[in-house]
Amino acid sequence: MSTGPGADSAPAPNTPDDIRTTALTKPKGGTFSSLRIRNYRLFATGQVVSNTGTWMQRIAQDWLVLSLTGSSTAVGITTALQFLPMLLLGLYGGVIADRCPKRRLLLITQSAMGVTGLALAALTLSGHVQVWHVYLTALAGGLVTVLDNPARQAFVVEMVGPDDLRNAVSLNSANFQSARLIGPAVAGVLITAVGSGWAFLLNGLSFIAPVAGLLLMRTAELHKVDRAPRGKGQLREGLRYVAGRPDLIWPIVLVGFIGTFGFNFPIWLTAYVNDVFHAGAGTYGLLNTLMAGGSLVGALLAARRGTSRLRLLVGAALLFGLLEITAALAPEFWLFALLLVPIGMFGLTINVTANSSIQLATDPAMRGRVMSLFMMVFMGGTPLGAPLVGWVTDAYGARVGFCAGGAVSALAAVGVGVVLARLGGLRLKIDLRRGRPHVAFVPKEAARVLTTAA
Repeated sequence: MSTGPGADSAPAPNTPDDIRTTALTKPKGGTFSSLRIRNYRLFATGQVVSNTGTWMQRIAQDWLVLSLTGSSTAVGITTALQFLPMLLLGLYGGVIADRCPKRRLLLITQSAMGVTGLALAALTLSGHVQVWHVYLTALAGGLVTVLDNPARQAFVVEMVGPDDLRNAVSLNSANFQSARLIGPAVAGVLITAVGSGWAFLLNGLSFIAPVAGLLLMRTAELHKVDRAPRGKGQLREGLRYVAGRPDLIWPIVLVGFIGTFGFNFPIWLTAYVNDVFHAGAGTYGLLNTLMAGGSLVGALLAARRGTSRLRLLVGAALLFGLLEITAALAPEFWLFALLLVPIGMFGLTINVTANSSIQLATDPAMRGRVMSLFMMVFMGGTPLGAPLVGWVTDAYGARVGFCAGGAVSALAAVGVGVVLARLGGLRLKIDLRRGRPHVAFVPKEAARVLTTAA
């Protein structure tokens, strides 16, 4: 059901003035406002079940590979096979997502993910599993993700409309982080009690929930979005579209730097646990839980926030980088662990703000391609940055590696912030008078007037 001619997209900001004032429409009320929409409730319920299963499989899969090979390199290969398809083919997935009905495409991708989990479960429980089987299922899952990610991202606005998009994106992130808290814990119990195969089985069965939710949706209540017709050059068209929109390209650039250099927590946390604090797997699990808890808090706070400005994205990225540097220099374990909570919170804020801002600033016919580029840069950068970050960490120590990642994130935030400020005709205003914002970006004309008045 469409709510009118302007229901499917926000005005596309192309001018510097628009860049200065870009914000999403204020949601209709409350942290969980999107859940009043039946179709989104079905979607969210299915996702929390399948996300929990996915986290269970991730933990069990890594443990199985380590058990079969005794090699951390083999675990790294498994991770790379999951992410490389998005890096290499992500843009093509966006083209397909723009052409196809997204609900129908999601029915296919979610079913395929369930099949890969069941296949790995059958091999493991029968005692025939070999490491190449795990590699193959990891690659298959990565290939399915190439289509699933842009389709799932772009389908959100069809369920809730533009007014509730930011809230729905935030709740999706809260959903994912909740599963991140539950899934590994359940997987640990299952692996210890009955083996990895049962975790794979439950993951495969968990996809029944999102498939059922998609089938139960009332299609008449979906917001109509025009699909891109088949044609040549649509991939290049999508890249040209993003390149000509500074309000899209610069947030994607910022997310790319942070995703490549600032989100390598498995490398840093394992190095800290082993080399700095000389602890065990339980401590590693505790640190991941603290970060996931901070991310969950960040998602819920983002759901309450009524607007999504590019300045919020830049500010969150700067604080994220500075917190990483601070944590890298923390002398005591308790301080390091405590700082992981706000790091998780601001990392999630970056993701939600960039995601929702880019979606609403994009023409509906281009949304799949733009979001595939966003996800390709954010997720696909990790396999590229991880070897470099890992080498720095091995060569110079965990503190230097973590500090370097934070420094790159902070510098990227400053650089992108300066570019956006110049494009938006803004300048930095410092006002030390009591009761005034001490530091703020304001239009250049206003800054000159305020300076003269002072």
